[in-house]
Amino acid sequence: MKGGEDFALERTPLEARRPMWEVFMIRFGTVATLSQLILGASLGYGLNIKDAVLATIIGCVLLEIVSFLIGVAGCREGLSTSVLTRWAGFGRFGSSLIGLIIAISCIGWFGIQNSVFAEGLVRACGGAVSLKVMMVITGMAVTLLVVYGYKMLSWTANIAVPGFLIAMAIATYKLLTEYNLGDLLNTAPPGELMPFGVAVTMIAGGFMVGAIITPDLSRFNRNTKDVLWMTLLSLFLGELIVNSLGVLMAHAVKSSDVVSIMLTLGGWVSAALVIFATIKINDMNLYGASLGASNFLDITFGLQIPRSLITLVIGILGTLGSVLGILDRFVSFLVLLGVALPPVGGIMIVDYFILKRSREELDISRAQNKLPDTVEYINPISLASWVCAFLIGHFVQWGIPAVNSLFAAAILYWLGSIIFASSSKKEDQPVVGNIAS
Repeated sequence: MKGGEDFALERTPLEARRPMWEVFMIRFGTVATLSQLILGASLGYGLNIKDAVLATIIGCVLLEIVSFLIGVAGCREGLSTSVLTRWAGFGRFGSSLIGLIIAISCIGWFGIQNSVFAEGLVRACGGAVSLKVMMVITGMAVTLLVVYGYKMLSWTANIAVPGFLIAMAIATYKLLTEYNLGDLLNTAPPGELMPFGVAVTMIAGGFMVGAIITPDLSRFNRNTKDVLWMTLLSLFLGELIVNSLGVLMAHAVKSSDVVSIMLTLGGWVSAALVIFATIKINDMNLYGASLGASNFLDITFGLQIPRSLITLVIGILGTLGSVLGILDRFVSFLVLLGVALPPVGGIMIVDYFILKRSREELDISRAQNKLPDTVEYINPISLASWVCAFLIGHFVQWGIPAVNSLFAAAILYWLGSIIFASSSKKEDQPVVGNIAS
């Protein structure tokens, strides 16, 4: 794969596509992690088990719809999310902005997750290594893995995911043998009561960015059926089962501290394996950041820098941010970006599957295994819909912010496109005719 470049700015050819189970393992590794267990424990600490599982199911259904549709587009075209958006509603200018936002968001979460990873390892080994030294070790270790691209993502998944499952099996066995399941199912939440809407928001919003960048992986799928099973199994096995176990464990141990839960139920080996699994979500953070940055640099500055070099630079920056502690101050900003990305998915789905504005160019170029020769420079309708949907997601307090912004973008973009087409009376022309080579 060109030394780990992974076709960052081109179509992933058919001969480079991988078996479903291999792509699934990478995707599953992004949800079968410490952070997902933390989410489940947080739900269990503030909700009864029935409500927590129901919130998880609702969130999973929403995430699956978005993941599957965008994933199919990525598989069909063999393109990452940021590159695909050039011909899925946003044009060159909008695509560069999306690449930048994905890069900043993923770099920030990489640094924050690196802090969580390092802190967990320090606790698991009894403080034998200082936290900052551990942050450097973990951050650079993940960076060096991601430099080699998809191949290393698959390799680490084949180690981290089974380790996580073994740890969960040990803890679950102790949970079922030492605690009465019937009593746990009927216990009140041990912590402060959490509103149900907030719980659904945590589920859907927590992985919505992951849903939007599904094409980063689905471009390696061989067909639509593989995309379906890859997204469906990873979400429902990862989100539903891991979350539900986290809920049960929080009720049993009366705590939302996952490290304490795993030490109580599985011992230090299980705790270490669960913490180690964090490497899977963090390597995808860094991988998504490298693809987004590649697209941004290509469009904005005409620089086609090797993805591996970009990965090394942003990995160092993310690691440095976690060591200095500055990223902790940007959590609110990263959450804000999390509301900005779901509208991208809504617009992409409408443009690619309903309006089909660039499908002819994509179909012709796909047969030649190259990118379309032309791309519109800017689409003001999509940009206006994006901004309005972001404001709706950020300021409207009812419902789920990430979901509100996604559906608002889809509806606004569809209506805006229909109105523009009707007013121009040129329905056979692209919605925005500003085309540049």
